Amino acid sequence: MFPSRPVRSVILGTGAYLPERAVGNDELALTIDTSDAWIAERTGIRQRHIAAADERTSDLAVQAARRALEAADMPVRSIDLIVCATSTPDNTFPATATALQHKLGARACPAFDVQAVCSGFVYGLSVVDAMLRAGQATTALLVGAETFSRILDWQDRGTCVLFGDGAGAVVIRAEPDQGRGVLATRLAADGSHYEQLYVDGGAGSDGRVGHLRMQGREVFRHAVGTMSNAVQETLDGVGLTTDDVDWLVPHQANRRIMDAVGRKLGLTPDRVICTVDRHANTSAASIPLALADGVGKGLIRPGQLVALTAMGGGFTWGASAIRW
Repeated sequence: MFPSRPVRSVILGTGAYLPERAVGNDELALTIDTSDAWIAERTGIRQRHIAAADERTSDLAVQAARRALEAADMPVRSIDLIVCATSTPDNTFPATATALQHKLGARACPAFDVQAVCSGFVYGLSVVDAMLRAGQATTALLVGAETFSRILDWQDRGTCVLFGDGAGAVVIRAEPDQGRGVLATRLAADGSHYEQLYVDGGAGSDGRVGHLRMQGREVFRHAVGTMSNAVQETLDGVGLTTDDVDWLVPHQANRRIMDAVGRKLGLTPDRVICTVDRHANTSAASIPLALADGVGKGLIRPGQLVALTAMGGGFTWGASAIRW
């Protein structure tokens, strides 16, 4: 089935879920050599949420998905495509998206995972957008969900203080092109940086995994350049400039990175959505969590131009331009 006229992928609703337990920097300082001042000064992070022992990635995802469906005023039966961006699946296989589909009570439809680490949501958005515009689905659920606490070395203060758990979701529908929706997306990767951010073991959210390893300085250096360049290239492709951008929603990895990306793009901090202080780095969940936060606070409004950008392990990176 193919559309009879041009369509755009329009975001109709956003949803977010954070585990109940919030861990502040002072609590981490009780078990590792760190402090609230040390973490906050270097990262902007004040707290992160940690999934309960019996919470799996799909459990977080289903909560965010239900809230996105409610915000969109769409019944679950309307969903005919489910994509889950995650690096911490419930199991190595099957896809966490299929567990999400079952827990939601959604009808039989394509359901699969996208794994691009912190760039996962942007990669997932590109896939969903392409499928909707090709007529392979009408209404999609895109979720970014992570339980990164399961793959952290809690004795490594250089990494364990940076990450948290959470899930964010969006409901996206193909609608006749009236200027709203996803305008463009650009993706890239460079595997020569594979060992600068990786996990030295398997994958899963049941505890039987390796640990995250990162060369922080290299990640920082590449993140600023790749994220800002991706935004610029995406805007150039549709004849827009950073002056047209109302909101930048970057991957929430580190406040210093986000500030530097904003400066390179000529965007003041008051045009950058920031949740890293409350959520820490939630990998593929960070952008949809920040989107839900911006929408919920009335910052992101219909008609505004929103730019998304992220970089993750691999390295992978990308950006999207959306007319809200």
